[in-house]
Amino acid sequence: MIPLLQNFLTQNSQVYPDKVAVSIAKKKYTFRDIDELSDKVAVSLQNSDVKRGDRVVILLGNTIDTIISFWGILKSGAVVIPVGIELKPEKIEYILNDSSATALITNHEVVSHNQSMLERSGLSKVIISGEKGATSGKLYEYMSNILSAEKSEIVYTGTISIDLSAIIYTSGSTGEPKGVMLTHQNMIAATNSLNAYLGYSIDDNVLCALPLSFDYGLYQMIMCISTGATLLLEKEFTWPIFLLKAIKEKQATILPAVPTMVTMLYEQNKKSQLDLSSIRAVTNTGAALTENNINMVKTLFSNVEIFSMYGLTECKRCTYLPPQDIDKKPNSVGVAIPNTELWLVDDDDNKIDEPNTIGQLVIRGATVMRGYWNKPQKTAEKLKEGKFSGEMVLYTGDYCSLDEDGYLYFKGRMDHMIKSRGIKVSPKEVEDYINAIPEVNAVLVTGVPDQDYGEVLFAFVVLADDNEISEEEIISQCKRDLESYKVPEYVNIIKSMPKTPNGKFDVIRLKTIALEKANIKATV
Repeated sequence: MIPLLQNFLTQNSQVYPDKVAVSIAKKKYTFRDIDELSDKVAVSLQNSDVKRGDRVVILLGNTIDTIISFWGILKSGAVVIPVGIELKPEKIEYILNDSSATALITNHEVVSHNQSMLERSGLSKVIISGEKGATSGKLYEYMSNILSAEKSEIVYTGTISIDLSAIIYTSGSTGEPKGVMLTHQNMIAATNSLNAYLGYSIDDNVLCALPLSFDYGLYQMIMCISTGATLLLEKEFTWPIFLLKAIKEKQATILPAVPTMVTMLYEQNKKSQLDLSSIRAVTNTGAALTENNINMVKTLFSNVEIFSMYGLTECKRCTYLPPQDIDKKPNSVGVAIPNTELWLVDDDDNKIDEPNTIGQLVIRGATVMRGYWNKPQKTAEKLKEGKFSGEMVLYTGDYCSLDEDGYLYFKGRMDHMIKSRGIKVSPKEVEDYINAIPEVNAVLVTGVPDQDYGEVLFAFVVLADDNEISEEEIISQCKRDLESYKVPEYVNIIKSMPKTPNGKFDVIRLKTIALEKANIKATV
């Protein structure tokens, strides 16, 4: 059998046909259900003249139709493009045009707000989730009609493992979104590696409140389908009490989380005091868990294993910290995931062998992307010839260091490094220091222009509940323990950090606020 991503579903629908694959909004879907319904989506796409290699965009949010569509698109021979439901019209239009998408699967609301744009976009088909509504025309088809149709055979496409399976658009902090091209081989390798060290099994109930458009959320679904685990899919993470109740009532065993989620659950359960002992593992990526976050996880869940991980969309995952090392090396992002190599290089592309020396992280392995869609120059900046002729390795653009034991420490993005007083400063290093101040709950450090020093540090700080410390006191502590060029020029205490839909701190918004406040202060 040719190794294609959709084989995970096809095989497990035969092995576990009646086992619940997905539970969402009090509805349950077996592996057989997902397999048969996705077959119907595949047939519909092929009947709409979607061919092997065509791009199909899913814009639905965390719904069962997103999951059915994902597998149906792959079965049709097309390439999946999952995008966030929160996208603005101009970003939707950009992705449709950039990818030359043939079809879009979305909901009534998106269609009603973007109908004229969709009809000039060059799409050959728009599938609307849910029951039939008022929208009509040759372009539109309703998911309810597709799923109620008689079963029909999927036409063989000839897809092989090096063909693209997905394009995942990364927003980035600046510029146009970049489409990360992933092959079936890439995504199978990533899934197998994740399963090897996380140990998802048929007995697991994985509670996912992360967007399926975010690759961390998407792979929860893929790993569940590949291992026979059950995905407990939440539509969104807004009210922590509902997620806590879901853990207890559904006996969730694994919780993928980001730091903001951990903090909110911790604060809520101080009031609720629910029994959360069913959770055996908490995984984290996207933004690193602080030592405070780690202690919160241990308080929330008894006998839990914590998997702190680090990666990029361009290679899915780079490293993980084995749970037994979480106390010994709490600031490390761990060692290379199975079937992956990593090393650091200096600015002249020489490999760094000296421990605790900062350099750019390079990744070699089967998970490394094919490149950026329609962006050969950007691709050439990231993919460079490796140690063996003809192979490409990923230059991540991340500054890291390796300790004497080979454990990796993330220091910051190359494009986020701040050159203060002529010296490169890692915001992460300053954040780690301020985070360790007992009164502090969260911190983000960015840079703002300065007439004398070129750039200076601006720290946004959220205090822990019922704690008090002044901005001046934080700066004073920094001056006591940090080199002068690492001391923030500005500290701004705020009630909460603005966040992106993926639960990360909204760096762009905070950067804008920092620039405004620094300018006001500088002109007083």
